[in-house]
Amino acid sequence: MSTAPAVATAEAQESGYRRKSSSPRQIPVVAVVTEDEEARDIFKPMDLNHIIKLLEETDKDDLEEKQLKWVKKLVQCYQNGLPLRDLAQIFKILNLCAGKIEKQPCFAESAYDILKLCGLPFLKKKVSDEITYAEDTANSIALLGDLMKIPSSELRIQICYQQASSSYKIQMAEVGGLAKTMVQAMHLLENQLVEKLWVLKVLQHLSTSEVNCTLMMKAQAASGICAHLNDPDPSGQVLFRSSEILWNLLEKSSKEEIIQQLSNFECLLALKEVFKNLFMRGFSHYDHQLRNDILVITTIIAQNPEAPMIECGFTKDLILFATFNEVKSQNPLVKGLKLSNSYEDFELKKLLFNIIVILCKDLPTTQLLIEGKVVLALFTYVKKPEKHKIIEWSAAQHEELQLHAIATLSSVAPLLIEEYMSCQGNARVLAFLEWCESEDPFCSHGNSFHGTGGRGNKFAQMRYSLRLLRAMVYLEDKTINTDLCEKGAIQQMIGIFKNIISKPNEKEEAIVLEIQSDILLILSGLCEHHIQRKEIFGTEGVDIILHVMKTDPKKLQSGLGHNVLLFSTLDSIWCCILGCYPSEDYFLEKEGIFLLLDLLALNQKKFCNLILGIMVEFCDNPKTAAHVNVWRGKKNQTAASLLIKLWRKEEKELGVKRDKNGKIIDTKRPLFTSFQEEQKIMPLPANCPSIAVMDVAENIRAKIYAVLDKLDFENLPGLSTEDFVTLCIIHRYLDFKIGEIWNEIYEEIKLEKLRPVSTDQKILDTITTASENIGKMVASLQSEMIESQARQDVQNEQKAYAKIQATHKQRELANKSWENFVARTSNAKMLKKAKRLQEKAIESSRYIKRPQNAILHQTDIKGLNTTVPSGPVVTVKSTPARLIGGPLADTELALKKLPIRGGAFQKVKAVKTVDEPKKSIPTSYTLETF
Repeated sequence: MSTAPAVATAEAQESGYRRKSSSPRQIPVVAVVTEDEEARDIFKPMDLNHIIKLLEETDKDDLEEKQLKWVKKLVQCYQNGLPLRDLAQIFKILNLCAGKIEKQPCFAESAYDILKLCGLPFLKKKVSDEITYAEDTANSIALLGDLMKIPSSELRIQICYQQASSSYKIQMAEVGGLAKTMVQAMHLLENQLVEKLWVLKVLQHLSTSEVNCTLMMKAQAASGICAHLNDPDPSGQVLFRSSEILWNLLEKSSKEEIIQQLSNFECLLALKEVFKNLFMRGFSHYDHQLRNDILVITTIIAQNPEAPMIECGFTKDLILFATFNEVKSQNPLVKGLKLSNSYEDFELKKLLFNIIVILCKDLPTTQLLIEGKVVLALFTYVKKPEKHKIIEWSAAQHEELQLHAIATLSSVAPLLIEEYMSCQGNARVLAFLEWCESEDPFCSHGNSFHGTGGRGNKFAQMRYSLRLLRAMVYLEDKTINTDLCEKGAIQQMIGIFKNIISKPNEKEEAIVLEIQSDILLILSGLCEHHIQRKEIFGTEGVDIILHVMKTDPKKLQSGLGHNVLLFSTLDSIWCCILGCYPSEDYFLEKEGIFLLLDLLALNQKKFCNLILGIMVEFCDNPKTAAHVNVWRGKKNQTAASLLIKLWRKEEKELGVKRDKNGKIIDTKRPLFTSFQEEQKIMPLPANCPSIAVMDVAENIRAKIYAVLDKLDFENLPGLSTEDFVTLCIIHRYLDFKIGEIWNEIYEEIKLEKLRPVSTDQKILDTITTASENIGKMVASLQSEMIESQARQDVQNEQKAYAKIQATHKQRELANKSWENFVARTSNAKMLKKAKRLQEKAIESSRYIKRPQNAILHQTDIKGLNTTVPSGPVVTVKSTPARLIGGPLADTELALKKLPIRGGAFQKVKAVKTVDEPKKSIPTSYTLETF
């Protein structure tokens, strides 16, 4: 058995250290024995109970000799393998022999011989034996773990040697919990290298099973194995086996629990020393692979903010190793070190960039990043490729590292603003973007995750550079953003955007959309709250926004990123246009409000809130109302009708109580949602918003009210009776919401068992009653509207029926007159002429043309009834005189309607127009103050 370590070392050298090639030679699981294989000899009877009874005896003189003799007979009998049916009794014999070793060392050889038999495939006579004796097998294999406590090196090695990677034996080991007992045995072997290596080999095989990994995790295997990575080991097998086991534990058991076990000072210190030794002194391919795997395990542990990476000095060393190639260091750890362009060193460089991103999430790491000049090191990659320069990386490798470095900067630079500015970060990135947009014949390889979609172009470089700029801009740091604007970033971003849309690239559409979205977000961050920057954004910026807004709505569901780009576009309207009157007017002239309403009409909830917020702000511009009222959607829908329809849809989703006609049901709480009803009112601090207040921000009703309010609730065209019924509620939204809040205050007072003074109580009662009365008045007005419409419908039906009857009678009289004329007229020439005249009259009536503008949209603005021809698009200039008044505004051509001043609807007499003297005009409604 002295050759065991040498065997283990040779096996590792042949298979390498990676898990995919570390499995040992497979052997049969269980041998099936038939009559043809001399089953009689193999399964010949053996009185195992007699041997057990003999081993249990202790009071005979020659007992030891007899016991050893019978055990030898047992070994001879089962030299071809142990039958599954006898396994339980044989392992009981093994256990009895092991128990005698301490006082009778001669039994060690007997135990050793039985263990050797366990290395052979278990035998079965029937196919069902595996299932029938599964429990006995599991218990027997589990017993091997307990035998590790016996202080015999040869016996321990032989126990470990039995655990070949047989699927059946591993399955039985799972049932018997062998993995847990083997982990516990590790503590007994800290100073016994040979036995320790064999136990690690067993655990390596067992850790290929998820069940065993879970058992090992519960036994704290990760921390126990990791803490001893640096133990003396001439064979090199401890590190190899241990790293394999740690990998399997991370992959096949609870990752969080394993990370927690490894996140202690002792384990990290061991990993640090191992990594340093392999980094500085590892030269073989095997060493480099193992070094990289140790770094990956460390990266996983570093994700835990509680891991003492800084305290053990590991973070500082990793930063040094990540930057020593770019920033020259006099540190002895890296003196004379140089990375080659081998695959392992290339992977190491990327892993070091990656772990910096993980480490920088821990704020105390910031000072170490400054000392290590990480930003400067990463910026060495942010430049166009230099020709004729000898570098350690190939062109493809350098490109991949360049993209990885820029991506790393997006995480690191926002934490190190001073270092970013001292490195002239803005100037470097803008210059790099200028190269990305140039016609420089650069052939990108498009390799790796970061290079996706960048093959043969510079999209990948542009994509990550814009991500970096976006991260810096959104810090809202005055120094950074001012510096960007002074260097012409706004004009450069608009230029890049215009250049991209001028050269469509459907092949890489997803990346192009992401680039466009990031540009708009950068512009939003730069222009928000700065009028001068909005003026620089100007008409060119408005044009690119309008271009995006004209995108085919069907593309929003493509999954390529059109919806994200639209969000960025809406955000840029808010930040780059609103508040700058020249840009607002240009947006209006270019039908921007029409495009916004077209998007709103798509009825996509994810956009509605933002669009309505923009509409609220745009309505502060006095020119906006005309554009809103002129817009027409599908089926000639007006903007007011669209907004009211959205209100009804929102209330339906919120579970607000309304009857089938849209009337208020609960006059005390007319705006209450189902969520508000489910939530119980509870006392809250003064600075904490209540449920009623939060409801204002969480849905679009408040914004719809604000838009209609800024349109003055006057002369809203294209509304049906149903719309007017809903409009009653919208108009009183603010009153109802104030009533809700007072009701909450009243309920909180009751819950806190406070008793208001008589004056306050009277005021509270008055407010509550007034709020309920408003609800009752609105409900009454809604009922009156619905009844009036019902009466009007009946009248219209009766008139239509009377008209049909009159037409029918006229036709009958005409036919009768013609028949009489024909009967009385004997002159054939006159009759022929009369028929010709009748046919000519019928024929000419078919070609009577309607006036060109017979179908008109009526828009009432400032008392003027303006007619606008129908059509798919209505172009309205910024200040069209025909919409806001003019020479005809006060003439008799205008319809005279009572203005809406707020309050309840009241009936007014209908006014007949000059053009339609005989047409029935339905009753119209206008708002008057209660």
